[in-house]
Amino acid sequence: MALLVGERLPITKDAERFTTTYFWFRACRAVVAGAGGRLSGPFERLEPGYRAAALQHMLELPDDIGLPVPRLIFPVMVGVNRRHPGLNVLNTEAAAAALLLGAKMILSPPTARGQLEAVLPVERIAYQTVELP
Repeated sequence: MALLVGERLPITKDAERFTTTYFWFRACRAVVAGAGGRLSGPFERLEPGYRAAALQHMLELPDDIGLPVPRLIFPVMVGVNRRHPGLNVLNTEAAAAALLLGAKMILSPPTARGQLEAVLPVERIAYQTVELP
């Protein structure tokens, strides 16, 4: 999401970047459905032509942003779900992706204080918080 709003992330120049399938879907759905939420609010305020262009840009995920392979991530998600049964699907997939990829997560402060707050230390997942506009 940060990339879509032009926010610079604290990552090294050549670092690989990934998103998850469900987050990508939710971000695209936010553009289409609106509703004024945290994800959809900025898009809802765009003129229809700009909103359509934003959606098209989102649907064409840049080649330098990877997606974990479902065959590999699903078993890891099941493991995360077994250990943290109350975790929602979005956060389960994010934690599993970080584990699978050996990646550091970049999170907004509210996300880091949410469901993931208790999970990340237990799973030994490194993360960094970034304020977004």
